[in-house]
Amino acid sequence: MAEIEFTDAIAMLKADHRKVEDLFAKFESARGESRMQSLATQICNELKVHTMLEEEIFYPALKGKIEDDLLNEAYVEHDGAKVLINDILGAAPDEFFEAKIKVLSEEIEHHVKEEEESRVGMFAQARSADVDLVALRDAMLARKAELMPQAEANELPEAETRTIHE
Repeated sequence: MAEIEFTDAIAMLKADHRKVEDLFAKFESARGESRMQSLATQICNELKVHTMLEEEIFYPALKGKIEDDLLNEAYVEHDGAKVLINDILGAAPDEFFEAKIKVLSEEIEHHVKEEEESRVGMFAQARSADVDLVALRDAMLARKAELMPQAEANELPEAETRTIHE
């Protein structure tokens, strides 16, 4: 059996955050349309998997155990990002391509800050709540193992919004 590298669900989600931050930094310094397109696709697929893990497993486990406003805002923030992700993945790069990635980066940076904020953020509240973060990690690792092959083959379904009705 493979060694588990994350102590709990929060450590796993934070590792995802650092990976996406690194990909955004690589995008900012990238040159060439194909390299930028490749990084954009990787960023979007990583974010799609991450939001699926949070929305299918992590957030439901926190319902009623942390501030409702934090959870509701997180879902809306995810949906804002999903609209951009679907647009970025759904069409050839246009004159707004780099701007879309920049705005997506800013949205994700804001969302991560709120999740990771010490004492009052979602992760801090989750640590204080009666939630089995190791069991959540295990469930998220299993789901991620199902999703990553689809992501690598660019076969993930379009990201569905739950709070924004298009």
